[in-house]
Amino acid sequence: MKKKVKYNTPEPVQERKIDQIFRMMDQRYVAGSLFFYFVNVALIFFGVMGLIWMIPFPQFDFLVAMEMHTFLNWGSFYIAIVIYLYLRMAPTLSYLILFAIGAMSFLIVQLEYLERDGGPQVWLVSLVSVLAGLTGVYLNSRKESPVLSWKEMGTLITIGPIWCCSKVFKKFNMKY
Repeated sequence: MKKKVKYNTPEPVQERKIDQIFRMMDQRYVAGSLFFYFVNVALIFFGVMGLIWMIPFPQFDFLVAMEMHTFLNWGSFYIAIVIYLYLRMAPTLSYLILFAIGAMSFLIVQLEYLERDGGPQVWLVSLVSVLAGLTGVYLNSRKESPVLSWKEMGTLITIGPIWCCSKVFKKFNMKY
């Protein structure tokens, strides 16, 4: 009697959408310096968060009565949306982004204290940060064959922070 031979065929691995995006970004941004991309993406992210943070938020009476009006601003909503979207893409990476956002929030609050004591306005520092980051991305992308399109610039700005975190995870051989 013949034995049935079982062949172990590997199951096809379904690649996540975020892995496809990261692979595309890895292929696109190889000519430029990754370090400068990381710095510029962080500057843009910090600047956008600072600009949104500085938009005046309505003072609701019930929040003022509970002395909670200083903890709720448009930046809180921005952070919640960003973390939710990144959490849906790659949960582990969103935690690293959350720590980075915490550090950036601390810096923004320190800038508010500095502004209160006569320093530069926070919105101005944030705007300079965004402009410096965009200029850096543009100059770094000039090394690549086609210069960045607006769509690629948008992808870099929105997915770039989590892409940078994925590079940190890969550096330490951690799964995301």
